[in-house]
Amino acid sequence: MIGNYLELTKPRITWLILVSTAVGFYFGIHDSWSAWTLLHALIGTGLLASGTAALNQWYEEAADAKMIRTQKRPIPSGRVTSKQALWFGLALAALGFAQLAVAVNWLTALLGLFTLATYLLLYTPLKQVTPHATTVGSIPGAMPPLIGYAAAAGTLSWEAWALYAILFVWQFPHFYSIAWIYRDDYQRAGIRMLPVVEPDGESTARRILLFALLLIPVSLAPTWLAMTGRWYLVGAGALGIYFLAAGVRVLHERTLRRARSVLLVSVVYLPALYCLMLIDRP
Repeated sequence: MIGNYLELTKPRITWLILVSTAVGFYFGIHDSWSAWTLLHALIGTGLLASGTAALNQWYEEAADAKMIRTQKRPIPSGRVTSKQALWFGLALAALGFAQLAVAVNWLTALLGLFTLATYLLLYTPLKQVTPHATTVGSIPGAMPPLIGYAAAAGTLSWEAWALYAILFVWQFPHFYSIAWIYRDDYQRAGIRMLPVVEPDGESTARRILLFALLLIPVSLAPTWLAMTGRWYLVGAGALGIYFLAAGVRVLHERTLRRARSVLLVSVVYLPALYCLMLIDRP
């Protein structure tokens, strides 16, 4: 039973959210810092992210039941009722917001609340309406570094927004490749992802390439802001070219295999970039 509720929190996604939050916190430290503040920030963010994931699955119960990759999730499979998932998600989100507000600061809590609201009230319903939902979803999806930075610094600066921009741009090739791979599932569920609306894949491939190209200068912003040194500059450039090459290949060969390669590259790219940031901070 506990495992079913844990599955509702999407642990793998929550883990990436917490890593991004921790990176933001690290760059938000300028003088002294508190390990307790970091702990509370991570727990509060984790609770909010977990609650958002559960509430998202509650909202998308009907769509999840139609997709092969989501049919075995706790709600459509009947292991957790819709009502149980709703109250579970609300409780986690409320606890997360309260922890951030009381144990960290109000800015961090409000940023977390904004993330939840935009994800559930804008992105989730828009998926049934327009492929531009991906753009809307990238706004809350890039919030973790801002949340972490605000937890450490109590404010936001250009450094925080540089981290936000990297995660914001990275999401496009990542999620376009996922949408390409599972477009048949999305079509069955009535979710209007770009590869569903334009099934030849040409526009999806162009956007993957465009955002992979844009990610190169955006990823170099930390060096321009003196957040990182020359080793990061070289490494980030190399990773960007690696990502761009995957985008070029999918543009010239619009196949499921190439879409999977973009997804794999995106999964490797972000942790590698974060490691470079942490290692090469002046």
